[in-house]
Amino acid sequence: MPAPWTATPCTSARIFTLDTNVLVYSVDLTAGARQKIAQQIITRAHLCACCLTLQSISEFYAAVTRKGVMRRAEAVPLANAMMDLFPTAAASASAVRMALSIASAGHASYWDALLLATAAEAGCTAILTEGLADGATLAGVRIINPFAGNVISPAAEALLKSD
Repeated sequence: MPAPWTATPCTSARIFTLDTNVLVYSVDLTAGARQKIAQQIITRAHLCACCLTLQSISEFYAAVTRKGVMRRAEAVPLANAMMDLFPTAAASASAVRMALSIASAGHASYWDALLLATAAEAGCTAILTEGLADGATLAGVRIINPFAGNVISPAAEALLKSD
């Protein structure tokens, strides 16, 4: 994630979350344009009504260390910084029940469903991810793919906009 935080505060009142793939792309030197877009998203999301799930931060650590994107000694302070910079949400028993229902109905994998259910309980109305069907809504959370070629998608721009 780039620092210092120099983006203009956003004016969108909608609470949203970021999926693990956005967090991982932000540090993945092999991600090309997605890395730059993910870095822009995180920089701007920090100034918006963005809440990260503890699941996404945990998955970030697991993914970047498993794939060799970062060493554990590098990933730990970055994961801690995410928890310091963003409000966080943990999965509750009711989120697990909702995730089981969504997953058993075949609408999403269990882990994606748990992320969405947790985000919904935290008041999120959208998630920026490329891992689910763009434009769909699950658990009351709209799925927005933030990657549109070499730029942030219009729907993601709307969440991150500043005046």
